[in-house]
Amino acid sequence: MAATAQPKKIVAPTVSQINAEFVTQLACKYWAPHIKKKSPFDIKVIEEIYEKEIVKSSQYLENYLWMNYSPEVSSKAYLMSICCMVNEKFRENVPAWEIFKKKPDHFPFFFKHILKAALAETDGEFSLHEQTVLLLFLDHCFNSLEVDLIRSQVQQLISLPMWMGLQAARLELELKKTPKLRKFWNLIKKNDEKMDPEAREQAYQERRFLSQLIQKFISVLKSVPLSEPVTMDKVHYCERFIELMIDLEALLPTRRWFNTILDDSHLLVHCYLSNLVRREEDGHLFSQLLDMLKFYTGFEINDQTGNALTENEMTTIHYDRITSLQRAAFAHFPELYDFALSNVAEVDTRESLVKFFGPLSSNTLHQVASYLCLLPTLPKNEDTTFDKEFLLELLVSRHERRISQIQQLNQMPLYPTEKIIWDENIVPTEYYSGEGCLALPKLNLQFLTLHDYLLRNFNLFRLESTYEIRQDIEDSVSRMKPWLSEYGGVVFGGWARMAQPIVAFTVVEVAKPNIGENWPTRVRADVTINLNVRDHIKDEWEGLRKHDVCFLITVRPTKPYGTKFDRRRPFIEQVGLVYVRGCEIQGMLDDKGRVIEDGPEPRPNLRGESRTFRVFLDPNQYQQDMTNTIQNGAEDVYETFNIIMRRKPKENNFKAVLETIRNLMNTDCVVPDWLHDIILGYGDPSSAHYSKMPNQIATLDFNDTFLSIEHLKASFPGHNVKVTVEDPALQIPPFRITFPVRSGKGKKRKDADVEDEDTEEAKTLIVEPHVIPNRGPYPYNQPKRNTIQFTHTQIEAIRAGMQPGLTMVVGPPGTGKTDVAVQIISNIYHNFPEQRTLIVTHSNQALNQLFEKIMALDIDERHLLRLGHGEEELETEKDFSRYGRVNYVLARRIELLEEVKRLQKSLGVPGDASYTCETAGYFFLYQVMSRWEEYISKVKNKGSALPDVTEVSTFFPFHEYFANAPQPIFKGRSYEEDMEIAEGCFRHIKKIFTQLEEFRASELLRSGLDRSKYLLVKEAKIIAMTCTHAALKRHDLVKLGFKYDNILMEEAAQILEIETFIPLLLQNPQDGFSRLKRWIMIGDHHQLPPVIKNMAFQKYSNMEQSLFTRFVRVGVPTVDLDAQGRARASLCNLYNWRYKNLGNLPHVQLLPEFSTANAGLLYDFQLINVEDFQGVGESEPNPYFYQNLGEAEYVVALFMYMCLLGYPADRISILTTYNGQKHLIRDIINRRCGNNPLIGRPNKVTTVDRFQGQQNDYILLSLVRTRAVGHLRDVRRLVVAMSRARLGLYIFARVSLFQNCFELTPAFSQLTARPLHLHIIPTEPFPTTRKNGERPSHEVQIIKNMPQMANFVYNMYMHLIQTTHHYHQTLLQLPPAMVEEGEEVQNQETELETEEEAMTIQADIIPSPTDTSCSHETLAFQTDTTSNQTETTPSETGASSNPEAISALSETTTTVAGAVPAPAEANMPQDATSASAETK
Repeated sequence: MAATAQPKKIVAPTVSQINAEFVTQLACKYWAPHIKKKSPFDIKVIEEIYEKEIVKSSQYLENYLWMNYSPEVSSKAYLMSICCMVNEKFRENVPAWEIFKKKPDHFPFFFKHILKAALAETDGEFSLHEQTVLLLFLDHCFNSLEVDLIRSQVQQLISLPMWMGLQAARLELELKKTPKLRKFWNLIKKNDEKMDPEAREQAYQERRFLSQLIQKFISVLKSVPLSEPVTMDKVHYCERFIELMIDLEALLPTRRWFNTILDDSHLLVHCYLSNLVRREEDGHLFSQLLDMLKFYTGFEINDQTGNALTENEMTTIHYDRITSLQRAAFAHFPELYDFALSNVAEVDTRESLVKFFGPLSSNTLHQVASYLCLLPTLPKNEDTTFDKEFLLELLVSRHERRISQIQQLNQMPLYPTEKIIWDENIVPTEYYSGEGCLALPKLNLQFLTLHDYLLRNFNLFRLESTYEIRQDIEDSVSRMKPWLSEYGGVVFGGWARMAQPIVAFTVVEVAKPNIGENWPTRVRADVTINLNVRDHIKDEWEGLRKHDVCFLITVRPTKPYGTKFDRRRPFIEQVGLVYVRGCEIQGMLDDKGRVIEDGPEPRPNLRGESRTFRVFLDPNQYQQDMTNTIQNGAEDVYETFNIIMRRKPKENNFKAVLETIRNLMNTDCVVPDWLHDIILGYGDPSSAHYSKMPNQIATLDFNDTFLSIEHLKASFPGHNVKVTVEDPALQIPPFRITFPVRSGKGKKRKDADVEDEDTEEAKTLIVEPHVIPNRGPYPYNQPKRNTIQFTHTQIEAIRAGMQPGLTMVVGPPGTGKTDVAVQIISNIYHNFPEQRTLIVTHSNQALNQLFEKIMALDIDERHLLRLGHGEEELETEKDFSRYGRVNYVLARRIELLEEVKRLQKSLGVPGDASYTCETAGYFFLYQVMSRWEEYISKVKNKGSALPDVTEVSTFFPFHEYFANAPQPIFKGRSYEEDMEIAEGCFRHIKKIFTQLEEFRASELLRSGLDRSKYLLVKEAKIIAMTCTHAALKRHDLVKLGFKYDNILMEEAAQILEIETFIPLLLQNPQDGFSRLKRWIMIGDHHQLPPVIKNMAFQKYSNMEQSLFTRFVRVGVPTVDLDAQGRARASLCNLYNWRYKNLGNLPHVQLLPEFSTANAGLLYDFQLINVEDFQGVGESEPNPYFYQNLGEAEYVVALFMYMCLLGYPADRISILTTYNGQKHLIRDIINRRCGNNPLIGRPNKVTTVDRFQGQQNDYILLSLVRTRAVGHLRDVRRLVVAMSRARLGLYIFARVSLFQNCFELTPAFSQLTARPLHLHIIPTEPFPTTRKNGERPSHEVQIIKNMPQMANFVYNMYMHLIQTTHHYHQTLLQLPPAMVEEGEEVQNQETELETEEEAMTIQADIIPSPTDTSCSHETLAFQTDTTSNQTETTPSETGASSNPEAISALSETTTTVAGAVPAPAEANMPQDATSASAETK
């Protein structure tokens, strides 16, 4: 590992320096958007920039390069500049093709020139380094097939006509295999003949492009020497080329015809025999990439059909190849008779093939290969031009037996070892720049098969976990400070909370392998450690649970005792780390050597400090290590461990998730047919939309979704609504709606008249109001109702969610995603009572929000269940966990049996019917039902006689039971009404017995575990869990026989691709089919994606792409919610440009809180320019740990100003885009105002990323950077940052930097339209009556910079303290008659405390001359008022509650405009003391 040099602190250039820069000057002259008069286009500018520095400058591509591109001005520098800029955009994960889509005319010409340049001779106009840039550009093109413009150009390179590049015999062989292809080939030839010669020549060049590119690469590869120095340009070119090949092979549209071309070129053979592979250092990454390419060239898929090949089919292909070789040998090569007559299993290993073919001459080998159509026929009397080594490898590699991919996977150890953990090509450091390529799989739009999909995710998930493990190992081991002792052993000079030295390690069991496997079924070991540590750390070690993962580490330090550890230098050589192996805890051993099982019983108290843990080792890894020890004489790894490391439980679930993915790959993954192709990224993306599903449902009960018939009509604009009842009084919800159902498989077109009728019919909805049957006479019997007036797009989302198929809802900030989700769940629950719905979210917080809203709707709580560890955070008295639900069922059973007892007593029936659920069932059958049937026979209509109203009440048998209900039960107004009441009463009684029947199982099952399993599998209808819990517990759920019909995912755009996929497969298929009927995903791909800590996996492998985002990219139809109700309309404009037609709900315009201005501030949002403070802008104390002191001080000063005006501190949050700035702001708040009761702390100080999904009324945002835009260039982060505020957003940034960034233009053009200096109204108290946008009656003050603001707040605060003190003194001087005795005493206490507080604050408020974090000009006071002083301080009522204080403020603050620092003498501590003495 290369040592990471500590970056020097660089003072940021001033704005004048930046403006003087070469590129910035050009930008201001030619393309910067804020420049009104731009100079005309000049081709020399492009040449000059390309020669001097190809810029990462914003808007150069959009506003200059592509805008002015045409064939006339095209040149090498022009082409390369565009390619470099596009590559840079991909590196930064920024949309790259938008500008080309807007101006597509010259793209075909441009693309053809790129192809020509990629094939040019390297010693000509284009250097190898430049051609590497072109390869990367082409790779991006091939990976952007969803863009029509790109696809139209790329398709010509990868379609069937490219087989022109095959040798004639191979082409004939391929066409013979598939007769249909011959037809197409003949058609292509006919079309070619019709072309004019020039067009035909152009077409031929494009078709042969990839074949020629491969030949060019082979020539470059052959020029690499074995041991002499080689230019890195050649190595990088080769690496990028193999990366391009992998990407072409890993996508079905590109692979379909290209795989044959690649096979015909024998590229892999050339590569494996090349000098570059043999160069250990330079060729390491190349070799890894080559292994990936080999894997994909032999992938188990039919290239033409795209169907996955089974193991049997792969074996058949292998046998066909070997037997065709044997036939050729038998017919033409007598020297190979032995080979030809052997059985396949005897000759298909590498060793036996080399034995048979090794002795043959080069010419004979060439002839064998040409019989198999692998090489052109060798002319008579001519020697072959190929090396014997090449010819032998060609035949052997093609015919040797391959281990199947699933076998490879099953033999792979799940824990990373030291070889992988510190391999930079596989697990790069967090500071990955994006410049080079890596040996990592990529997650793009499409996958070859489900196996490929799972495998790529498996590898990436494993490596991302490995990266986090590496960080933990480096942290723990370096804290332990392993040194070389005087006697040659290891001595630990430090200690670590998460790691302990191992006292003893013994392997205690190696179980026999299963039949057909060569690794043991189980390997167990005992690890003994000495816990001579603090009690709470000892408890953590003793609290290790079953299945927790630990790591066993061997260190052999070479540094002597006392050597300091330098984190900037390579870790391994400093600590002497040799081995790392993973293990899984089985349990701690007791005094007798038995494993202490997890359970409700208390753990035994063990004596002493020595503890032994029984652990499971990885059997695959153990087998590999033992084989290495026996065959190669390597040392036994398992006798060397001297450190055991544990990890935080929340971050330590990787093994369970990997096992889940591996188990999925070993089972037949049954994904519903209607989802299969969409998940792989093929076929019609809208095929799973409800409108195209064959089982679409015509009539749906919308229950309480609509508030009125008018609401219903407004929810279906453009539809003709027919209500089945005419009487407006009866047109009340709930409504059943019958939709016109049209089969997704369209029929042939009919004539126009019929089509018109169809259209009319398709727009007609039949609405049937229905009355919910009376549920009983008690108030709690009334159903809970929805109160939200959903918009028509929300109604479309609810309708889609109720129908079968895939529903995707894009919910911008504040558009009611959760409300829509809850209504869908409720409607499915009522429409399909026998179906079960699984709710999956990314976080426990989102799950709890969802659950709290579900509980407010008409859903019986016995059907709700919450799995996982987040249920304790639910803001409710009720416990929805498994055991909480068991307790609820048992308690509810007792309640209901009490009701049965009361009913039995009211009916005068002897015996004990309420003893069990079973006896209660018999009581209902024989006593209750008989009475009810007798009653019905008396009161039902008999013939034509009019029924008597009084009879309904007179004969009613349950009067005594319902005596505790509101009386009278029967109104006596009409027979129908009273009869409905009587039936409602019986429904109430019947429900008691129905529930008891359901609870019978809890009487039969005795243990809590069995009861909880029964609840999960049978009773619960709505089951909620996080995606992580689903991944961890899949095996257990499937084993239990868990079943569900619908999945609803909230926060779907924040869930990793694989964690979104696993919940689809938490059940076993029924008769080979999945029973899943609906999949509803709700999310927002315009906000931040899943968190991936390592930049390489995030950017290079695209691991941050969620399945939701991929579906949107593929073109799956979405319902876009289009009305927000969170923020002011003006704030919404800062981010609504990112969404389709995002508007505002009416209340955003009408409610007073949205129409009132922000007190003390002229604008509701403002961008405040912050220049360098003391010559410094951004600083970087550690790599990527950015801070900006000027912005941090300014933000805190504005926060304090707002609090002094009376804003509640908890309604203000401070956000920033970097962790470094977050810590700096927290430090400043602690110093300035954290313990000050007049000001307090903001609701949150955190990063934008952490605050996603949350909101507050006022947001203060610091953007930190002054040299480069940084990761705010990701528009998703900008959207999150702009959409967190409800009423006020104040952004602190270097305006000149951010306004030039193309991606941020839509937001920053609005922000820069307002003044860039903070406008405050210090005399306007909170809350104000001023309307938003009105000119204030008070004077507006302009703050030019941070020191001025800090100084202003200092003076304002001091004056507030003095006036508050003066106010209390005046109260004390009032005549006794005006003050009640009790009030006088209280005021005296208040006066004393306030006076004392003022003293303390005045003493502490003075800036310290030694304070390095700020100058004397900044706000530099710190208060340490104790908590007992806050009882009667002004903090309870806020500064605004003192009218005298505010009026005094208004007098003084007008004189402070452009305030200057207090004189130095006045800032001395003794002055503060004397001042306080005077006041006393």
